[in-house]
Amino acid sequence: MTDSTPRQPPRLKDRLEALCVEMIDKGIRFHEAVEQLEKCFITEVVRRRDGNLLRASEDLGVHRNTLAKRLASYKARKRTPIRN
Repeated sequence: MTDSTPRQPPRLKDRLEALCVEMIDKGIRFHEAVEQLEKCFITEVVRRRDGNLLRASEDLGVHRNTLAKRLASYKARKRTPIRN
């Protein structure tokens, strides 16, 4: 017997909770998780605004200069080699 009701995708809250469990299991620290979420969130808003920092900053609720500094810090961290 098949169920004709279409499956609903997991709710955002459920997906977020599953992601948190996975990060904790992999030993990701809180500050690393927060930094990654912030970077992902900000870069996606900037992408959706086609790089327009003024509009992206309005969507994010931060000052344009703050947004520009955050984006610059992501690029600086990307260039910094990881030391073991």
